[in-house]
Amino acid sequence: RFSAVMCCCGPCAMYRRSALALLLDQYEAQFFRGKPSDFGEDRHLTILMLKAGFRTEYVPDAIAATVVPDSLAPYLRQQLRWARSTFRDTFLALRLLPELDGYLTLDVIGQNLGPLLLALSSLAALAQLVIGGSVPWWTVLTIAAMTMVRCSVAAVRAREVRFLGFSLHTPINILLLLPLKAYALCTLG
Repeated sequence: RFSAVMCCCGPCAMYRRSALALLLDQYEAQFFRGKPSDFGEDRHLTILMLKAGFRTEYVPDAIAATVVPDSLAPYLRQQLRWARSTFRDTFLALRLLPELDGYLTLDVIGQNLGPLLLALSSLAALAQLVIGGSVPWWTVLTIAAMTMVRCSVAAVRAREVRFLGFSLHTPINILLLLPLKAYALCTLG
């Protein structure tokens, strides 16, 4: 819709050779806060393409094969790399977003605020549990509502009801990924 997919995933991304040639030096010399950076290259290349004025598009019938983690430790290492990449390249993309579209700006900010709000709600629930011995209903309702809104948006955008099942990911997100994302943010450099 906007010709501005924010991350063209490595296994299924394709680029014009002429576009890649123009950006190759920038792509190979990734720096973050003055230090070389070699994680999140697919997201970084996507941002470079968009900054250079190229379009990035989603092709729904594309098929690609990739290797995925099959145990917890490699999965957590992958999620740590992805979290660092998301934080780093979101900082880079924020300057670019207003030029692309207001909705994209809202979407990217929402993708980053959502986990922050979930973390704050989870910390509030934990504090209430420690202090008062129980978790108030409004905290549970807030987390459930945020989860269903996020999953509903995904289901509507993809026109796939099955995305509502992503709500089952919330406990994994709260218990494993939010602490991992906090660690990623603290160790970006």
